[in-house]
Amino acid sequence: MLDIRFIRENPDIVKKDLEKRNDKEKLVWIDDLLKKDIEYRKSLQENQALRQSRNTITEEINKLRKQGLDFKEKVQEAKELPDKIKQSDEKLAELKEKIDYYLMRLPNILHESVPVGKDANGNVVIKEWGKKPKFDFELKPHGELLQDLGLANIEKAAEVSGHGFYYLLGDIARLELALVNFAVDSLSKEGYTLVEPPLMLRRKPYEGVTDLKDFETMMYKVDGEDLLLIATSEHPIAAMLMNENLEEKQLPLKFVGYSPCFRKELGSHSIDTRGIFRVHHFNKVEQFIFCKPEDSWKFHEELLKNAEEIFQKLEIPYRIVNICTGDIGIVAAKKYDIEAWFPRENLYREVVSCSNCTAYQAIRLNIKYRKGEEKDYVHTLNSTAVATSRALRAIIENFQQKDGTIKVPKVLQKYIGKKVIGKG
Repeated sequence: MLDIRFIRENPDIVKKDLEKRNDKEKLVWIDDLLKKDIEYRKSLQENQALRQSRNTITEEINKLRKQGLDFKEKVQEAKELPDKIKQSDEKLAELKEKIDYYLMRLPNILHESVPVGKDANGNVVIKEWGKKPKFDFELKPHGELLQDLGLANIEKAAEVSGHGFYYLLGDIARLELALVNFAVDSLSKEGYTLVEPPLMLRRKPYEGVTDLKDFETMMYKVDGEDLLLIATSEHPIAAMLMNENLEEKQLPLKFVGYSPCFRKELGSHSIDTRGIFRVHHFNKVEQFIFCKPEDSWKFHEELLKNAEEIFQKLEIPYRIVNICTGDIGIVAAKKYDIEAWFPRENLYREVVSCSNCTAYQAIRLNIKYRKGEEKDYVHTLNSTAVATSRALRAIIENFQQKDGTIKVPKVLQKYIGKKVIGKG
């Protein structure tokens, strides 16, 4: 969320950013927001004056009563005040509701390096790494190969849970655990503290971390309770410091979170729905940093570097893209994606999302730090380290062998105790 003070002082910056995003609907909100903000602050003063008047009149009545003087006129004034205060409260609540509606939906201010584009086609490739493997045989679809090897049962998962779920069995399940342990070990060595977060959040903290439309399009809700299943450990880790006031010396705080993730969205292509790439439930290792504003762009690059090193050690070719204005969403000020190479499709697909959210989440969650005699909002950053279902598919395709087995990346062999999986 943008600080209302920032919008008051910089309306042209906000409008220019919305123009850059081509968000015409929200662009017209700004003048109305500022108008209602002025009206709210004026009404708040009037409300406070009414409440002060109530206190003053009460004191005057008591004084006149003690002096034996007539206080009927003051009593009449006092009788009129509750209705006036009630009307004032209702007006304030109405204005605040509208102001909050705008503030919770206005997007973050974009970094100047974010490319302008209408949709994902406007994303800009800034780096490619790795040598793409070549095969003298036809690669099997990853879901089919896993089932042929007895390493997954996607059909039974669809029967008992619906499409977008899967059973992993034997060595492929061990390989998933290897990915998790490898990513956690890598980041722990860099000073990141491991967090296993709650798998459900109440709506209020969830409103602090993500786009509100996600609640309708992506989130799983618990019937009859104020709880939602998490879509990523980023969200409960961000909420972990809700309403906290930190000391400057505590920053930065670096965490590596591990959790299952639950999302409604599912791809429309068979390659997504009949495998383990785009699913309703998966496991993920996430990076998260709370830091001072002046350090956040440095840490954004650090998170990207960490994720790159993981995929380099996995020996999976990838590219980095700078996400454009039409594809970035409302929370991040800048976002990189790492897209791994998937040889069966002969294309790159996203496996890592790395975002600097600046103060946007911290304002919504009220996370500040003490800077001398003043307080300021922290900046929050997040990045995938490894989403296991997507990384597994990348391994299956890039390391698939002619006999139908799958080589284990060297860096994972010590975790699983095998060089090849799929042999009888």
